[in-house]
Amino acid sequence: MALKYINKLEGKLVIIIGGTSGIGFAVAEACVEHGARVVVASRKQQNVDSTVAALKKAYPDAKGDIRGHTCDTAADDAESEMTRLFGYATDGGTVKVDHVVDTAGETGSPIHGLQSVTSEDLAKVQKSRVIGPILLAKVVQKYIKPESSSSFTMTSGVLTFRPFKAMSMQIAAGGGREVMTRALAVEMAPIRVNVVSPGAIQTPLLDLAAEAMGGKENMRQYFASTTLVNAVGTVEDCAEAYLCAIKNNFMTGTVLHAEGGTLLKT
Repeated sequence: MALKYINKLEGKLVIIIGGTSGIGFAVAEACVEHGARVVVASRKQQNVDSTVAALKKAYPDAKGDIRGHTCDTAADDAESEMTRLFGYATDGGTVKVDHVVDTAGETGSPIHGLQSVTSEDLAKVQKSRVIGPILLAKVVQKYIKPESSSSFTMTSGVLTFRPFKAMSMQIAAGGGREVMTRALAVEMAPIRVNVVSPGAIQTPLLDLAAEAMGGKENMRQYFASTTLVNAVGTVEDCAEAYLCAIKNNFMTGTVLHAEGGTLLKT
């Protein structure tokens, strides 16, 4: 029996930027389990190496289809880094990419109110969350199959819709990414462009934010209380939203929410 749903990613080439930890790693696992050829990318070579090794150990039958390469989408020469990544993934441009997922997020982003914001803070956030994705879209268009079966999926966040104090910079950049999704969907058509908006998902990045906001356990309990399901989300659940964006050939310009009902909680 042909499995037309489960095998939809069989043999497809998927690049996951930010794929060495958190949500990105879960997306990489999911794509491998669906039969895709996966290339994970991250800023640090040691993270890339350890992730590739972990994936190959977890999925020994897929060893030949799991690779990795460094890429810093917020670097001064970001476009060159992206071009090197895609050149590696496509064997020098001899094959085309099917799907690109961007889950990369900067760590150490300052969290403070407007009274303390500096132009340097703003530039750092914009570089990673706005400028980087636009340059990435430019490079993606050169290497991806120009078909509606191909996709470029970005990441924003629930705070765009339910803001916290002292995070105006990050929220503004996240909102820009969602507007960018619609614009890129028009410009890159028929390639599909979507964005996943996660809520509080248990990741190393969430732990960093929790520490900055008063301690891990207290903030984890608080984040859970902001949802209808009374829980912090898992990366495995969040990865399902990315799979939907990747596999649904009739979805583009859309924000997919994975936030446990936070937007409905009063």
